[in-house]
Order: sequence, then structure tokens, then C-alpha cells
Amino acid sequence: MRWILWLAALPLAAQPTLYICASAAKEYVVGAKLPPSGLFRNVGAAGWEHLGFNVPFLFSLDYDGGDPSVLYLAAGNGLIRASDHGRKWTLLTGSDVTELRDVAVDRKQPGTIYFGYSHGIRVTHDGGATWQEIGGTLHRKFTEAIRVDRAASGTLLMGGEEGVFRSENGGATWRLAGAAGWQVMHLEQSPHEACLWMATTQGGGVFVSRDCGKTFESGGNVGVGRTLYDVAFDTAQAGRVALAGWGPGVMVSEDDGKTWQARNAGLPRTDVVSVAFDPADAGRLYASVHEEAIYVSENAGKTWAVSGIDGSSAPRMKFVPESGAK
Repeated sequence: MRWILWLAALPLAAQPTLYICASAAKEYVVGAKLPPSGLFRNVGAAGWEHLGFNVPFLFSLDYDGGDPSVLYLAAGNGLIRASDHGRKWTLLTGSDVTELRDVAVDRKQPGTIYFGYSHGIRVTHDGGATWQEIGGTLHRKFTEAIRVDRAASGTLLMGGEEGVFRSENGGATWRLAGAAGWQVMHLEQSPHEACLWMATTQGGGVFVSRDCGKTFESGGNVGVGRTLYDVAFDTAQAGRVALAGWGPGVMVSEDDGKTWQARNAGLPRTDVVSVAFDPADAGRLYASVHEEAIYVSENAGKTWAVSGIDGSSAPRMKFVPESGAK
């Protein structure tokens, strides 16, 4: 009986919260009032909460490792620091930089944040007080995806117009790692195996690295000839990965990308722009169907139901811990 009472007295682990960048612009007419767009967070049975300003151009987000109540948003007009769980916004960049595409926070280096934008990559080491350009050695500087290797300090991967590039010195120099000649849309590192990475592309399908991002090889025919916008690993289930694409919809692998299955039963169309697995619930998968809604599956995509935000398209989804960095 004592151990039961002891367990009951322990605080419950905080559930991670799903945040999304979404635009609800279906059938929008210039001059009309824009429907709620920008940053949203899932509040369970109560649906979705719209946070901060009403903006249509948010493309990606990440969170502060030391204080997950602070988010960083890659927006059309710059990098935004959204504190108080996304409610209070501060623009951290000037008018010299626009069209941000991705943002990545270095969990091991407090104050270090990277963002990719239309003309390169910038980094701050002081929480956004000052910025430095680090994409100077890249031939084509447009950067759609930027990631920090959680297992190797100073190692970065970027996805651009000419493939995946890797830097081992904080962005001072870059070399081609794979997907040569393909526009890379997104990059993700497995939460189970630090040396496993996947990159989605426009037309080339998915590319996989099993050597810590040093080289990427084609993952087969899945998505070839279509645009694959997103890739997500299931933190709660090793081996499970989901892809989001225009035409293929949602594709799921149970063996780290060796084979794939289409899982679109219940979706209104197979044009999906982002996916995210719930790290606290194995198999719970969210998907943004273009200009339809956010959908949720409780069985890794085998069946789907509407979650909310009708008419929306969400280019990025991310689960954020309520306390402590992960």
C-alpha cells in the first residue's frame, strides 16, 4: 500500500504540446479579412489555440532547450522570439533579411540559433542580439532546411537547391553530402539512432544517411517525381517513419525506410504538407492536408479523423516539451 501512495504523490510527467505554423487561406480573396493564421497549439479536447499575431507567412519553429516556453519562428519578415508559450512576440532580425524557411536551436550551446532563408544561413551565439552569415561558401545559397546534429557539436546539415550539404565547423565551410541536383525540402535526424538521417526532396524522393549525415543515398522509388515536403520519426516507436507529399499523401515505414505503405484512408485528398508523431503516444500521427484541415490518426495513419483548423495548410508541426529540453 505504501508504494501505491508514493506513486500517487509523484507529479505526472508533463505531456508535450503540438505547435503548428498554419495559414487558413483557402478561397481567400485579396482585400478580405484574413482568417486566423500563424502559430497555433493543440489544447486537447478544446481544439486549437491561436497564438500571437495573425500572419500568413510562418514556415517553421523550434524551441529553447533551457526554457521550452520560448519558441523561435521562421517567418516571412524575420526570426521571431515567441515567449510565454508563443503568446509574446519579439522580432530578432532587421530589414536586411526576409523569407526565412527554417530554424534550428542548438540544444548544447545556449543562445545558439540557426536559420535558413532565401539567401543563405545565419547564426547567433547570444540569443539573437547579433547575427553572422555562415552560408558564404555555398554555391546556391537558398536554404530550405537547416539542422544541428545533436550528437556532434558544431556539425550542421542544410538542404538547398543542389542537395544536402554538411559542415563540421559550425558553418565555416560546407561539402556536398548527397541528393546532388535535387531541391531538398526537409531534413530530420532519428531520435533512436543519431547516425540515421532522412531528407525529402522535390522530385527525387527520399534520401537516407546511415553514417551520421556524411553521405545520403536514394531511399528507392517512394515519392520520385512528386514533392515530398516532410519526414517525421516516431519517438515512441523505433523504426517507424512518416512522409508527407503532394500526391503520395502520407507514407509510413515500419523498418526505418526500407519499405513504405500509403496510409490515406479517411483523408479528403492526398496532398499532405506536414506530419508529426506524438512522442507521448506511440502511433498517434498528425497530418496537414493542404487547404482542408489538420487530421489525426491513432494507429500510425491506418485511419484518420479531423482534428481542426478547417481550410488550413500547415508547413510545419512540432511537439514541444512543457519543461526540460529533449
